[in-house]
Amino acid sequence: MAIDSQSKKIGEFLIKIGAMQTWQVEEIQRAQKSGDLRMFGELAIVRGYIDDKALMLYVESHPKLTRERA
Repeated sequence: MAIDSQSKKIGEFLIKIGAMQTWQVEEIQRAQKSGDLRMFGELAIVRGYIDDKALMLYVESHPKLTRERA
């Protein structure tokens, strides 16, 4: 299973805003590659790397995602 582009984008965003470290993003991507089907944000929250606020910053910074949720 390849790491999808959405996972890469959210990881880069969260690193950029200082919400996550590179190693944390890589750890989540390894878990996804190993077969964990949960979304990047869910894994990051479950592992305690980010909170809902950081995830919402990502969603709000991508208007297309906000429209898709509506």
